[in-house]
Amino acid sequence: MPADHPGPLSADAIEERLEENVETVLSSRRTAAGPAAELALVDKQTQNLVLDAVAVIASTNAELAFQFASHATKATAVLDSKQLHAWMIRAMDIFDTTGLHAAVSFLQDVDGFARELQVRTKSLELDSIQTILENYLHGLSGRPLRIGCAEQHYTDTETVFLPALCKRFESERDNFRLYKSMAVMCWAQTWYGTWQHTMIQALRDLSDSPQVLPWYHFFESRRLELLLQSELPGVFRDLLTLQKMTGYTRPHPENWSVLGKPSAGPECSLAMAEQHRHKPFPPDWSSCYDGGVELIQIQGIVANRLGKEKDQLKTLLAQWQDELNASAPNPNEQPPAQRRAFHINEQVPQDTTISLDGKPVTPPTDVKNLLTSIYQDLGQIPDEYLVPAGDGQYNENAPARDPRDVWKGTYHEEGAFLYHEWDFERQHYRKNWAVLRELDVHPQWDHFVDKTRTKYAGLIKQCRRTFEALRGEDKVLKRQPVGDDIDIDAVVQAQADLLSGMEMSDCLFTKMHKVDRNIAVMFMVDMSGSTKGWINDAEREALVLLCEALQSLGDRYAIYGFSSLTHKRCEIFRVKRFDEDYSEQVKARISGIKPQDYTRMGVAIRHLCTLLQQVEARTKILITLSDGKPDDWDSYRGQYGIEDTRQALIEAKRANIHPYCITIDTQAKSYLPHMYGAVNFTVIDQVHKLPLRISDIYRRLTA
Repeated sequence: MPADHPGPLSADAIEERLEENVETVLSSRRTAAGPAAELALVDKQTQNLVLDAVAVIASTNAELAFQFASHATKATAVLDSKQLHAWMIRAMDIFDTTGLHAAVSFLQDVDGFARELQVRTKSLELDSIQTILENYLHGLSGRPLRIGCAEQHYTDTETVFLPALCKRFESERDNFRLYKSMAVMCWAQTWYGTWQHTMIQALRDLSDSPQVLPWYHFFESRRLELLLQSELPGVFRDLLTLQKMTGYTRPHPENWSVLGKPSAGPECSLAMAEQHRHKPFPPDWSSCYDGGVELIQIQGIVANRLGKEKDQLKTLLAQWQDELNASAPNPNEQPPAQRRAFHINEQVPQDTTISLDGKPVTPPTDVKNLLTSIYQDLGQIPDEYLVPAGDGQYNENAPARDPRDVWKGTYHEEGAFLYHEWDFERQHYRKNWAVLRELDVHPQWDHFVDKTRTKYAGLIKQCRRTFEALRGEDKVLKRQPVGDDIDIDAVVQAQADLLSGMEMSDCLFTKMHKVDRNIAVMFMVDMSGSTKGWINDAEREALVLLCEALQSLGDRYAIYGFSSLTHKRCEIFRVKRFDEDYSEQVKARISGIKPQDYTRMGVAIRHLCTLLQQVEARTKILITLSDGKPDDWDSYRGQYGIEDTRQALIEAKRANIHPYCITIDTQAKSYLPHMYGAVNFTVIDQVHKLPLRISDIYRRLTA
């Protein structure tokens, strides 16, 4: 039967289309005839819907596509077209995260999914608000927390685990309030010391009294509520609302009021838990937002983090001390032969102050973040943490270990950032699909920057003059009630109004207004293997010209490189952070920018936009320097990579970040308008023109 026949497709026609997609998994014992015969009994619209879905799934896995086809006819009897699409997406998500066996098991339970959909009509899915909650938690104090999925909500101190579905209340708004409250209570545990190292050890020592842990969790929840009442009163009102809606009344055991004292810490909760160790904990004393505890998991995470962060801090302190020595007022003064220990002046979680040689110093952001995280785990910063790494542990000219060692051996995602990736065929995100790590560019201490400055000395002077003019640029404000000069246009208009019988305006002057350049710019540099040779040199020269010119302008800017090798190995290379000066270290990193692997742009854009969102600025710009289209060794090449990059750019625009692309790919006009829009890119046809054009392009973008 022809494909455009108005009636349903025949079994033979359906079998032929199925075999096109699942032929690789068919055998003499298994054919597409069975699913085709069943599908021939439904209407043509449903047939096409299923066959299109099979084609989409087959692009990921042919076996999964065959299993979908085998159960699709049953599914069409209980699911409408929208629900059938959701069934397909869920199966593919399960395949991505858990594997084929789990995905097939899910497809077999069509009735279970249909029952779940009935419940979901009044519920809220975690997927739909995960980004909102992560951004909200990021805005609170302490180390950044990810959102994960688990049956019961709890935290391991790095991830807040929440149920996939919240169906406690009738309205979506109330279910969101519960999600938010659960997340904040988990955050409060990490910020206010519930899982400090000493508390974990004490609870482990009391493991022979199993009632201690639930009592401790109960008393801690009460202490955290009292802290939230004073620190985050809006959140506390949400907690009271949830208590009222669930009819819950917080029990008040004997002497519980001690938890409300300003000096009360987690040790008070532990002491009260020990007093109740012989009493069984009443299950109905827990509220809907208290959650659970996974002590063994927490202990492993904290123990691993303590050792890692101690080494990281000592290395960063050594690097910071070397930079302080290099920037000393008297350059002829010899720096001390040995590194000296830093000292803590005042230990508070958010504003730990440090001194070196008796003089207060302001720590860089990465040092400050590490100190905050260590304080959360230990409740203090031990003196031994403040001793910079010695020469045997830290070498300013080489990293302590090869940064790529994190990828060796059995793969794990510890310390990595997980990002969704847009699959245009599914019209849906692949959950936590791209795994990204931040690495430092290995600095190269040669004379590349000096040679570039000499080569482009005249252009650098010209760029500086142009940028200095931008910095001092005045803007003429017209139609002002008072000002520096008469606005001729306004006077003519006012005279015409007066002659026509209208009231004459008094806004007849012009006024000069100094432009406030509240701008933050992120440069995203392609470090894929295709940039080898002239392209790499041109990129580095362009960055040198920009940095030299931007020193006179005062705009905040950062430089990061990016590369990838499949979705499991995406890398961002730190060249210059927003809070770093254009130092010798940064110059050495620019020189050290080298070609790596492939060009997975979507995850790099999402990560750098996340960093850019943390900067307070009225105008935020993401400028990409690239030599070609998105590409990677796996399925990312072609339309898949272009569509994911386009989706990442759409996400950036929604976050009020303005993306722009500068490329030397002469074929870019065939795909960049689709990704960036018609006016948000520039194609430079010859590599050697890149350094000459980059400053002019930047000036136009930020003027």
